[in-house]
Amino acid sequence: MAKFRRKTCIILSLFILFIFSLMMGLKMLRPNKATFGDPFGLDLLPELRQRSHLGKSFDSQKSDKINSETNVKNLKSVEITIKASKASEPNLEEQPPLNYYLHVFYYSWYGNPQFDGKYVHWNHPILKHWDPKITKNYPQGKHNPPDDIGSSFYPELGSYSSRDPSVIETHMKQMYSASIGVLALSWYPPHSKDENGEPTDDLVPGILDKAHKYNLKVTFHIEPYSNRDENNMYRNVKYIIDKYGNHPAFYRYKTKNGNALPMFYVYDSYITKPEKWANLLTASGSQSIRNSPYDGLFIALLVENKHKYDILRGGFDGIYTYFATNGFTYGSSYENWGRLKFFCDQFNLMFIPSVGPGYIDTSIRPWNAQNTRNRVNGKYYETALSAALQAQPSVISITSFNEWHEGTQIEKAVPKRTSNTVYLDYRPHKPSLYLELTRKWSEKYSKERATYELDHQLPVS
Repeated sequence: MAKFRRKTCIILSLFILFIFSLMMGLKMLRPNKATFGDPFGLDLLPELRQRSHLGKSFDSQKSDKINSETNVKNLKSVEITIKASKASEPNLEEQPPLNYYLHVFYYSWYGNPQFDGKYVHWNHPILKHWDPKITKNYPQGKHNPPDDIGSSFYPELGSYSSRDPSVIETHMKQMYSASIGVLALSWYPPHSKDENGEPTDDLVPGILDKAHKYNLKVTFHIEPYSNRDENNMYRNVKYIIDKYGNHPAFYRYKTKNGNALPMFYVYDSYITKPEKWANLLTASGSQSIRNSPYDGLFIALLVENKHKYDILRGGFDGIYTYFATNGFTYGSSYENWGRLKFFCDQFNLMFIPSVGPGYIDTSIRPWNAQNTRNRVNGKYYETALSAALQAQPSVISITSFNEWHEGTQIEKAVPKRTSNTVYLDYRPHKPSLYLELTRKWSEKYSKERATYELDHQLPVS
């Protein structure tokens, strides 16, 4: 009996050893997902929910304040940056045709010491809340590049300069790979700038040249420069067309009557009274640009529902919604796009919904976490694109290619952690995830637009 028990114990021990060896072997065969293990908060990401409130109300539900989209501070670790391999570069010969009805907002305001003598925009200040009692609860000061930048994500290209020709070329390649046809360039008049940047009009010729190399077109997103009114807008539109209008990459939209007109997005158009816009944009206006060599399509930003009547009175040719935050404004709420399109159709206006991959600006507005929109591994972006297609728009705009401060970029981002910060990234997907999704939906939009362009008498090309 003792011999039998000993024999049984030996067999049992061998069986346990076999199971242990098998488990270890399987563990060794498991692929390594990422350098830092599973993406932060991947298991916590909520299902995307349609937002039902309108206007400028703020949603403070916890689903929009997921810990995975908040910078993790004070980590005791060495700096690690993962660079994508050259194999991730697109093969231009294999790409589909560009979609010139798909526009992306592009920012050329970034700088670094190598090309600009200092960091520009990457060192963005932390903005104060309008309530001093709230401001005192959050950090103050500016970001300190290259490891600490004004973004919750980190670019594959690092803290780059918009003056670097290789950066511009890489950006054009990425847009080309995404089948985007037009970049809407953020623009200030010569010698003007945004409050955190430097003048950038001198970069336009180089951007046009690089865009043309990849068959891209460039339109202008006119920012709210100081004292913008109908008089200096006339001069600035004239300047843009005179200086850049003959470049082969300069974008013109073919209208229903066959005219090919420049297009101008006008950011924060609502801060100027419609009567002033009417002086510029109606045929009877005192500074009328209509039926002149400087005529164009002027697209106003719609934030509140009431803005549509001001846009109509101001003589604009269309509306866009810009913000990548579903539910933040009336215009940025997907559920309102059908009604806005109906309004535009009634008054012969272009409707250009703006879609985005997500939103997070807590690196520069740490008190604004309630407006974070989680990317949900691309689901948020695809939901926006699907909603845009349902409205059957003339054009779709993307917010944005590289607005890193607000986390709306589709540009390639990489994992990075420093001793103080863990940046968000696109894992478990590749840095090119949002370019690939854009290409997929660009092709879908091209096909669907072709089916309704005759009914709406939209231009074919």
